Amino acid sequence: MASTTTVINMPVDEAHNPAASDHPSIPLEDRSVLGQSNLGTFGQGSGSVADALGRWDYPRINRYRLAAIFFAFLLFGMNDGSYGALVPYIESDYGLSYTVTSLVFLSPFAGYTLAALFSDRLHLFFGRRGIALFAPSCKVIAYVVIATHPPYPAVVAILALAGLGNGLVDAAWNAWIGTLAHTNQLLGLLHGFYGLGATISPLISTSMITKAHLGWWTFFYPMAALAALEVVTGSLAFWSETGAKYADMNRADGEKRGMTRLALRQKVTWICALFLLCYVGLEVSLGGWIVNFMIRVRHGEPFSSGMTATGFWLGVTVGRVFLGFITPKVGERLAVSVYLLVSVGFELIFWLVPQFIVSAVAVAFVGFFTGPIFPSTIIAVTKLLPSEMHVAAIGFSAAIGGGGAAL
Repeated sequence: MASTTTVINMPVDEAHNPAASDHPSIPLEDRSVLGQSNLGTFGQGSGSVADALGRWDYPRINRYRLAAIFFAFLLFGMNDGSYGALVPYIESDYGLSYTVTSLVFLSPFAGYTLAALFSDRLHLFFGRRGIALFAPSCKVIAYVVIATHPPYPAVVAILALAGLGNGLVDAAWNAWIGTLAHTNQLLGLLHGFYGLGATISPLISTSMITKAHLGWWTFFYPMAALAALEVVTGSLAFWSETGAKYADMNRADGEKRGMTRLALRQKVTWICALFLLCYVGLEVSLGGWIVNFMIRVRHGEPFSSGMTATGFWLGVTVGRVFLGFITPKVGERLAVSVYLLVSVGFELIFWLVPQFIVSAVAVAFVGFFTGPIFPSTIIAVTKLLPSEMHVAAIGFSAAIGGGGAAL
């Protein structure tokens, strides 16, 4: 016997729509999408995420994933921290001006921009496994090319590929950490590994150039090897994280709809992006040009001037780890305000007192108090936006932050 079913479409009352009430900053026309996600398949997916990724040590695979991500950010930091130590030698090797040399900071921004545009799509089609394979592979190719000591235009061009890889890493692993409990502490540790990499790379590169008398490009031999190791560790840790699994957890009915456009319609995304534009500009400017400044303005020796970059990134590392445990107890808003005020004070000391040692100590404290600001901003994004927008919003914010480095 045939049966019929009558479907009655009822209007959705915003007061009874959890998606609408939970996300008041999201335009009304987009809340229905989130409502379907939260009430339907996405609601189930969110529960799965909480169960599978809610703790760093459970399920057991999360321990290896966390270790792989920490290693990826260590290498990420080594990439960014090396610029400051290498810039004087790149400048003299190719006979360049300040302006032309600064293109090494602008070029990765192009890669970051591509990462911001396509990160969410790559997650949907290839999953975190695809990111773990593709992102470090971009860096392997870039480092191998630079290690051949090509003409300067080739160095600038290929650094965009390294920027693409680092941009994908930045968005993907920050968003994944955001799904875990104790986010403040874990993000502090994650960015602490970034700072650790940025701390040791000036030491390694400066020693290779000033002590072993090697060319600046030889620093990218070990970088290429480490990036190849990142391909292996990351892909093994996230091999089960396919695109289909990601879509099931983060989209209603597994739909392959990108969230980049929707994320860009949120005020939170733009506020965090503009804040990171200023913050990353400050961080990379200090870390990238401190060696040149200490050599030319404070008249320091090349090796000791290179160590000031190490001191700055060491301050960033210690600040992110130590203050990462204090920030959630104080509150992100108050903590970041205090960190900024103290940082301004040490920056004034660095600028106004023309002594090499005073400048070196002051810049290390600037690193210490500015260090936790980036992870605190990422936490703000994860708290204020629904989980399906995290990759797109963090990717875009990180790309704009890369623009600060270029400026």
